[in-house]
Amino acid sequence: MKAFQITEPGISRITEVPDPEIEPGEVLLKIERIGFCGSDLSTYRGLNPLVSYPRIPGHEVGARIVEKGAGVSSKWQEGQQVLVSPYTACGRCAACRQQRFNCCRNNETMGVQRDGAMSEFFAVPQEKLLTSAKLTLSEMALVEPLTVGFHAVSRGRVVADDAVLVFGAGAIGLGAIAGAATRSARVIAVDLDDRKLDLARSCGAAITINGGEGDLHEQLAELTDGEGPEVVIEAVGAPQTFRSAVEEVCFAGRVVYIGYAKTPVEYETKFFVQKELDILGSRNAMPDDFAAVIQYLEAGKFPLDDVVNREVNLDEAGEALEDWHQNPGNFTKIHLRLDS
Repeated sequence: MKAFQITEPGISRITEVPDPEIEPGEVLLKIERIGFCGSDLSTYRGLNPLVSYPRIPGHEVGARIVEKGAGVSSKWQEGQQVLVSPYTACGRCAACRQQRFNCCRNNETMGVQRDGAMSEFFAVPQEKLLTSAKLTLSEMALVEPLTVGFHAVSRGRVVADDAVLVFGAGAIGLGAIAGAATRSARVIAVDLDDRKLDLARSCGAAITINGGEGDLHEQLAELTDGEGPEVVIEAVGAPQTFRSAVEEVCFAGRVVYIGYAKTPVEYETKFFVQKELDILGSRNAMPDDFAAVIQYLEAGKFPLDDVVNREVNLDEAGEALEDWHQNPGNFTKIHLRLDS
């Protein structure tokens, strides 16, 4: 079968790999939609420390079951459309013992620490499947990236009427914006791209700010009666936004980091203590986050056609990834179609 493979930084190809063989308890999927993730772009750029080469990327999946292995539940049927939770959990480490399987020390995410699903077929254990009778394949392929933002909202303990500042309105930031809005928070989205800020409003941001225009601190102070937002979620991965999160959050506030800063970050640590901040990391997602995103997408309010702003076939994947690398501001989400 055909698969898309990143062979080394900056180099990709379509290659032939063996058809997957399903084990008992597994299903064989025909991949029909799959999204490029920011981690895939980092892999292509040689900036993903968790990846070895060559690597088949892909974990944002909309697929159809084509074969069932022995012992698979009758709830899963051939022809059924499904999506996939792409993580593993060892069940033994400190995180797993706390039932926080999303940050398992030994996690291997599809397309990162192990080969992913950017291929014609892929085999997965049945317990990794989810479905919805209401979602399209394209919507199914958006569930996993949106769960990352929803999980950050959960980590930040967002409640109704919280002012929630989200740095970054890319695919992950949009998930955080939508997740906070579903909890009736007042969401303030900050980005440097007005097009992305338009998407942020479509996902529930009450207020949008172009961070390159005007004094951000003054604008936030005016919006929050001088207090600062109760929660700040960082979904950019830049040293400045890492620092701004602790500077702008209110006293006794919560800061949630999703992004990875590419260089070390220097802080004025007095804010940690004076404000008695909760500083939280957020990684991957939990089953409740998947359920929440599926319910959100089923409501039909997500601007799918505006977020997925390029669709290509498998043979065009390398060109699309190179275009994203060269012009990152032009893309929010790229989907591959393998059903045509």
